[in-house]
Amino acid sequence: MNAPRRGPIASFFVGLWDVMNFTRRLILNLVFFGLVLLVALLVLASLAGGNAHPLLARTTLVIAPEGELVEQYTSDPVSRALERVAGNRHSELQLRDVLRALDAARTDRNIERVFLHVDDLQAGGMASLREVADAIARVRAAGKPVVAFSEQMDQKQYLLAAQANEVYLDPMGQVTLEGLSRYRQYFREGLQDKLGVDVHLFKVGTFKSAAEPYVLDAASPASKEADLFWMNDVWQRYLGDVAKARRIDAARLNADVQTLPQGVAAAQGDLARLALSQRLVDGLKTRQEVWDLLREKGVADDDATGGFRRIELDDYLAHLDKGLEGALPQKHVAVVVAEGEIAGGDLPPGKVGGDSTSELLREAHDDDNVAAVVLRVNSPGGEVFASEQIRREVERLKKDGKPVVVSMGDVAASGGYWISMNADRIYADPSTITGSIGIFGVIPTLSRALEKIGVHTDGVGTTPYAGAFDLTRPLDPAVGGMIQSVIEKGYRDFTGRVAKARGRTVEQIDAIAQGRVWSGAQAMQRGIVDSMGGLQVALDDAAQRAKLGKRGEYQVRYIEKTPTPFEKFFTGMAQSRIGLGLLRESDMARALLAKSAPQAARDLQFLEASANDRRGAPVKAVAYCFCGL
Repeated sequence: MNAPRRGPIASFFVGLWDVMNFTRRLILNLVFFGLVLLVALLVLASLAGGNAHPLLARTTLVIAPEGELVEQYTSDPVSRALERVAGNRHSELQLRDVLRALDAARTDRNIERVFLHVDDLQAGGMASLREVADAIARVRAAGKPVVAFSEQMDQKQYLLAAQANEVYLDPMGQVTLEGLSRYRQYFREGLQDKLGVDVHLFKVGTFKSAAEPYVLDAASPASKEADLFWMNDVWQRYLGDVAKARRIDAARLNADVQTLPQGVAAAQGDLARLALSQRLVDGLKTRQEVWDLLREKGVADDDATGGFRRIELDDYLAHLDKGLEGALPQKHVAVVVAEGEIAGGDLPPGKVGGDSTSELLREAHDDDNVAAVVLRVNSPGGEVFASEQIRREVERLKKDGKPVVVSMGDVAASGGYWISMNADRIYADPSTITGSIGIFGVIPTLSRALEKIGVHTDGVGTTPYAGAFDLTRPLDPAVGGMIQSVIEKGYRDFTGRVAKARGRTVEQIDAIAQGRVWSGAQAMQRGIVDSMGGLQVALDDAAQRAKLGKRGEYQVRYIEKTPTPFEKFFTGMAQSRIGLGLLRESDMARALLAKSAPQAARDLQFLEASANDRRGAPVKAVAYCFCGL
């Protein structure tokens, strides 16, 4: 039987479909084989490891950090690799990497000097900055010159630059020392009067001010008193650190800051000349002039940026890491990082998860090669129950014979202190922010807000309190009393556990608690911190407790979430010169970079989180401190 003959119109559309289908297959095949070729080349590049540069004698280590100084990356290895190949600035830099590069450079015969350019560093808190500053000072004390250059520095960046033998500033630049401050936005009028959102605050502690912005229009007198007390301590220490490094009088330095407008007027608005006259810098030079100086003092290299023999921080770290991958230490000290807000569940790096951080501590417990643990805490706190989960794992480690030493970073307050208190010893920097031993809970209700748009809530319940936590209904005063009782119980738990851990009475702890924030030095005076010292001091202590020897004789391993095989492959590939070249033109990485929210947005997100995600619990107690700088 013959097939029916197609008409001209049908033939046209059938032919058009055949052409489109052929084109589609052609494009798919080209893309497929292109990807196969690309992957093959990248595998070869990864295996070749083509990014290794030989470290020659008389090399200048260039430390020009970009992005935020963090204890632990918050992004995954693939995202960081994509960021690198896209040619974008780094969004994060690990504190541990800067410290180990500086400590290695101090004794590395091939490193002749260090060049600092810190203008793109988004500096963190004073504690971590002081650790970096001390590492720079050790390089200088070892007889290796440190040269710093800036086009424009804030006071945190300057703390690092001040440690150099020579500090140069661009003739059009500036160094701004202004003191410390802590200002926040207050939302009561906007939330309650304008929007009709009623925020109910339940707390224990005269100085527990974390949730004040939701119920007040300005900071309470108690909050201002407490903040100014610890900030003055940190500021005076900053002045002392700078004055010591620059060999100038601290009182004079403070007077220069206090009379900044008069100084600027006397310098006729020339901020660079003002910095020079105040001895904050040693000279005014352009970037090219500083490069010429380094070329003259070092070894000329016309193929290198600046014309002098140099190695960048990333390349130097890769040089230090060469041959370490896959090494299996025997008895060693494990480090677990607890950085960020504390919440329940399994959270990514940059957050402290009740489940995920506990799992890392359990891994340290179950590994027979882990002889001791250092818990590095840089957290303002968060959920009480998640904090308690982590504290229990610390207790379990100690009970089974593995010493636990806490090293506090910039902030270890409220829930951050909760997870620290049971350690064998607690170390903090004098400028660490800690304490804030207090509890609060926040419940926003939306009934008035909904009424503004004509929406009303009504219904029935089988008991007087069924549906009592429905946020679209007004909060029953009896329910409010119940919540306050839960919060007070949480405070008793907090102070009771601290008293037991620190060998004090509850009354003694209550006297220094009440939600009050302390600097690390003030906390040690009050017995809630044992000693002053950074991460390395804590590691030495842990190693000594485990009888692993002195510094240089023991090994350290960070216990973190293990990257997937693909993440390991992609990261290694992106670090090679061939892989970097192949991926450099990709626009995909640029689309993956995110911007951080301003503080006001974070505060409101915190309020939203308190309204949601109670994991089935009607009341969620929070031990949190909005106490950064």
